[in-house]
Amino acid sequence: MELAYVCEWEKRPRSTHCPSIPLVCSWSCRNLVAFTTDLKNDDDDKDVSHMIHIIDTEHPWDVYSISSGHTEVISCLEWDQSGSRTLSADGDGQIKCWSMSDHLVNSWESILSSSLDGDPIVALSWLHNGVKLALHVEMSGSTNFGEKFSRVKFSPSLTLFGGKPMEGWMAVTVSGLVTVSLLKPGGALLTASESLCRLRGRVALADIAFTGGGNIVVAATDGSSSSPVQFYKVVVSVVSEKCRIDTELLPSLFLRCTTDPMRRDKYPAVTHLKFLTRENSEQVLLCASNQSGSIVECWSLRKEGLPVNNIFQHRSPVVGEKQPTILKWRILTTTNDLERVSAVALPKLPISISNTDLKVASDTKFCPGLGLSLAFHDGSIQILHRLSLHTMGVFYGSSSSSSAQRPGDESAIKRQRTGGPTLHFKALQFSWTSLALAGVDNHGKLHMLRVSPSMGQVLEMNTTLRHLLFLLEYCMVTGYDWWDVLLHVQPTMVHNLVEKLHEEYMRQNQALQQVLATRIVAVKASLCKLSTATAARACDFHAKLLLIAISSTLKSLLRPHVLNTPDKSPGDRLTEICAKNTDTDIDKVMINLKTEEFVLDGPPLQSLQQLIQWVGDFVLYLLANLPNQGSMVRPGFGFMRDGASLGMLREMLVVIRIWGLLKPGCLPTFTAMSDNQDSMQLLFRLLTKLWLCSRDDGPPQDPDESLIDECCLLPSQLLVPSMDWLPVNDGVIVKLQGKQPLRLQFGKASSLPGGGSTTPLEVFTRSPGSQKMDNLRCVHMGVCPTEESKACTRCGCVTMLRSPNKTNAMKQWEQRWIKNCLCGGLWRRIPPTLP
Repeated sequence: MELAYVCEWEKRPRSTHCPSIPLVCSWSCRNLVAFTTDLKNDDDDKDVSHMIHIIDTEHPWDVYSISSGHTEVISCLEWDQSGSRTLSADGDGQIKCWSMSDHLVNSWESILSSSLDGDPIVALSWLHNGVKLALHVEMSGSTNFGEKFSRVKFSPSLTLFGGKPMEGWMAVTVSGLVTVSLLKPGGALLTASESLCRLRGRVALADIAFTGGGNIVVAATDGSSSSPVQFYKVVVSVVSEKCRIDTELLPSLFLRCTTDPMRRDKYPAVTHLKFLTRENSEQVLLCASNQSGSIVECWSLRKEGLPVNNIFQHRSPVVGEKQPTILKWRILTTTNDLERVSAVALPKLPISISNTDLKVASDTKFCPGLGLSLAFHDGSIQILHRLSLHTMGVFYGSSSSSSAQRPGDESAIKRQRTGGPTLHFKALQFSWTSLALAGVDNHGKLHMLRVSPSMGQVLEMNTTLRHLLFLLEYCMVTGYDWWDVLLHVQPTMVHNLVEKLHEEYMRQNQALQQVLATRIVAVKASLCKLSTATAARACDFHAKLLLIAISSTLKSLLRPHVLNTPDKSPGDRLTEICAKNTDTDIDKVMINLKTEEFVLDGPPLQSLQQLIQWVGDFVLYLLANLPNQGSMVRPGFGFMRDGASLGMLREMLVVIRIWGLLKPGCLPTFTAMSDNQDSMQLLFRLLTKLWLCSRDDGPPQDPDESLIDECCLLPSQLLVPSMDWLPVNDGVIVKLQGKQPLRLQFGKASSLPGGGSTTPLEVFTRSPGSQKMDNLRCVHMGVCPTEESKACTRCGCVTMLRSPNKTNAMKQWEQRWIKNCLCGGLWRRIPPTLP
């Protein structure tokens, strides 16, 4: 099956759209989906609330519905390049910018707006920030990320002093106006409007694209297939603190179907107009329709030689003179007669379309980014090649699913009673890796469909892994969310993908490795959750993220004791000395350090005690469980051979030991069985022995019997804490491994079915009476926390929304995670636990 039906979500109360009212859907690079509905008041049919709904795809039932305040139907929704802000525009010329409130995906507010009263918006886009990547399938076997994903020279639409891109948006109205709103550094909005051409005319459809030189191209049509499709160059500038817009007419085109004698009057209306990509203004897709059918054409702008009159043919050519050229639209390809098209989705993956890349993609059956999607009024969806328009995949499930309703289903009864139209998609959007489709149907339901990377073609396992690995690497480099890639990872693939991803990462240069250090750990954690065989490793990767963060925070507190700072920071010297000194006595290692660099005031140390306590508890947990690590199933196994992480823990113990001399209250607390037990000395000695077995500069060795025996005795010397590794992951991705569709309902997480026959590991289960943990502050919140909390949309990490600590050191720690979680995931608000 080319498209696997994954999810269906239903919003209640259901949208009361009539078929003529458009729906809008938009998918951000952070895997947030925004869509619109219009809800009528039961008491007054004229009272319509224009709603915007925003979900994160991992928790689709947790919807945030916004009463947008738009007075007319919302015609456009556009996410910005960061995936944290969205624009909405309506049929009255109102444009609103929505931003996350407190950086929460389920809390939004309108921060800015602009208006062209009474002039409906037909096209909307953020200005380009100048960042463009090209994905080269030809180089998928390369060891260098820079060759696989190259930065393309591209100018922003508008730049500030120093070349920094200026933020803003641009819209096209039905009367032929183009309006631009610029966000000034102080937060003010600079707005200007200009006519696309001298003779303004009706614009029924429009689209916006960008050129490498910083210009903007607008395509517009009045909706009639017999009229030309006009193209305009738009240049935005700021002159004397005012926004200036210059427009220029570009070559236009007439649809091929209007020049064909057999089809001249068959398709009277242009229903869809789209540039194939927002960074390519030289290829455009057009769809003309009648009441029962459609035809799709793909056009390309090419430079052609201008023919010279015969009078000048025999003239002797001037040295260096070139033949004059003009730009002209040429049709690339056209489809046969199709069922009536209801929605179009274009791929966002920036795949290179050079001849070599296209050939390699064809040979390896790598299809993401090559297909565009058409939804039809009969409920089917086709994916066509973006250049040749030949069919790559077909999906018939939406129409059949409407007839296979459960007994007593409200929507089925309503359709039978009203005799309404069959189920079909009115809005369709690709994810950012083109591996999933989100669509809203004419009954107001939201659907998610899984799109195979090979379009259903059978591949060898190694080829499939290579395709998924290629896309995971792309997400790592760009910072985009990889949720849609995980849709295609089967449990049997997880171990191989994690190993291959690590191999590719280790082949990169040191600078790039540092940039991607935490991102690759987060990708590995997401992968490991998909299989029970590797689920425990997800705990290890989350613990590693926390360890890296704590280590960098504690090291950042160190200051050189003299003003003439040496080449290496105190943190770097600490790492270097601890790596060279293999002594098992913590005090002898401490002697080699300049302890004056570790002098801090008491309050910062005391406020960080819970982070210091976590380090001590974690070391104790690892060492006490060393004798039990006979398999990879148990949490903590990943650290036993990780020399870098063990070395980091060893450094932290040295730092904590020094700080304990200055402020004994900051030391981790251990429950010892003996009063004269030096717990820090004992843990450092055992940790050093384990670290020596897995150092990077030598072959890995198994821990000797004496070390294992000493670790066996640890529980009789110190009380081993139970580590709260991760909260229960209630996301949907682990439920989507099977082929059966899920039916979910907004606001009801309990309706999510179980995840198959496999039982979750004990470490992921929590009894109702267990303590809730703040995973970032490393403090217990009680059995029934009364504080509002937020949870990560990706890893499930939970932390309190407001800080209970007022010290500067803890505020600095918490500020690191205001926008994103440890793993880079977004935050969503969760309600307080009811007793």
